[in-house]
Amino acid sequence: MSDNCIFCKIANKEIPSQFVYEDDMVVAFKDLEPQGPVHVLVIPKKHIASLLDTTDEDKALLAHITCDVIPQLAKKLNVAEKGFRTVVNTGEEGGQTVQHLHFHIIGGRSMQWPPG
Repeated sequence: MSDNCIFCKIANKEIPSQFVYEDDMVVAFKDLEPQGPVHVLVIPKKHIASLLDTTDEDKALLAHITCDVIPQLAKKLNVAEKGFRTVVNTGEEGGQTVQHLHFHIIGGRSMQWPPG
């Protein structure tokens, strides 16, 4: 955990949030500035600044997020059938505003391409 990281504080329940999922490795909660009818963030409890900071020891965690948690949440949030977007912003030009790895699940509306 990073002492100043807002997502670490959310994961440790120091800051209240609307959790939609939690297990021993990750939490998922509603985004405060939703970009669609469904907008949830999935974050590891372990502090990892970005995708660029992952290591071999994080492979199981990343597989858990992408292969287990995101599909399960998409079904639970009723966006799996029609589709949804999963976004991982990395770095300043990639739009990352919180330096803690997080996956956006956005759905409930038609997504356009290219994204903003």
